[in-house]
Amino acid sequence: MTSDDKEQLLYEAMEQHGVYLKRLVYTYVKELQKTEDIVQDVFIKFYKSLETFEGRSSIKTYLYRIAVNECQNYLKSWHYRKLEVTEKVRTWLKRESLEVDYLQKEQNQSIGELVSSLPIKYREVLWLHYYVELSITEMADVLKCSPNTIKTRLARGRKLAKITIEEGEIEYEY
Repeated sequence: MTSDDKEQLLYEAMEQHGVYLKRLVYTYVKELQKTEDIVQDVFIKFYKSLETFEGRSSIKTYLYRIAVNECQNYLKSWHYRKLEVTEKVRTWLKRESLEVDYLQKEQNQSIGELVSSLPIKYREVLWLHYYVELSITEMADVLKCSPNTIKTRLARGRKLAKITIEEGEIEYEY
């Protein structure tokens, strides 16, 4: 078989069976880029083995057999198994982080509700200290009172919040 004959057979096989091979391979690997890589490998193996192809089956059957073998080899490969484990861990961590994010949001909402239920003079200092992150002197300037008054309100606000948390309204600790 000449080189031109081999190229002609390869071209015809790619035209007639390329789309079907992609569909077949995709059912195994479920990833478009890897599907295209495997189909390319199938055609390379087909081209290299044309000298030994005896014609006992159709070219379509031969290509499909090569494709199935390539898919099975890929699924058995260390690369795929490592990738599969990595994806499972990533999914697990993502789910874990979503749960943590949800719990954190719920906790923040509960703490926000707790702070909102305090008397205004304690609520404002707690809010300015923890959420706006102002210093004692900055809070004194904003609220137009002495720094010692701010310290006292902050301590009393913390104490009230802690007592409320311990009473069971919120099960979290600062």
